[in-house]
Amino acid sequence: MMNVLFVCTGNACRSQMAEGFLRQLAGDRLGVDSAGLEAHGQNPRAIGVMDDLGVDIRGQQSTTLTDAHLDWADLVVTVCGDADESCPIVPPGTLKRHWGLPDPARVRGSEEQIMTAFRAVRDDIRQRVEALVGDIDGGNLER
Repeated sequence: MMNVLFVCTGNACRSQMAEGFLRQLAGDRLGVDSAGLEAHGQNPRAIGVMDDLGVDIRGQQSTTLTDAHLDWADLVVTVCGDADESCPIVPPGTLKRHWGLPDPARVRGSEEQIMTAFRAVRDDIRQRVEALVGDIDGGNLER
């Protein structure tokens, strides 16, 4: 079984959404987890936009990245620039991908503008996770 770890700055939004989508799409075929350079707790808006698609992420934990996470992972996917630049070096043989996703929690404006940003990032993540599952299933991951 391949283990996939999503990493972002606070493990509150983007990595949580990616973890939720991969859990839903891969079921028991893949191990999946997420972690952050810090643990900020789950963002209620991220929970809400995932609920809109029937993906419940409430049972996931917001955790700080550890060496144990990196040792466990076969593939590390950083979902923001800060995590990509600050992520420790992955162990030899561990694959790494980077998805430069904007942080919807930084959007300012009306509640509707903020929620529009959360939905846009969520939908981008869903497409990327679907493509990732296709790459894994097809044996198309490159080192």
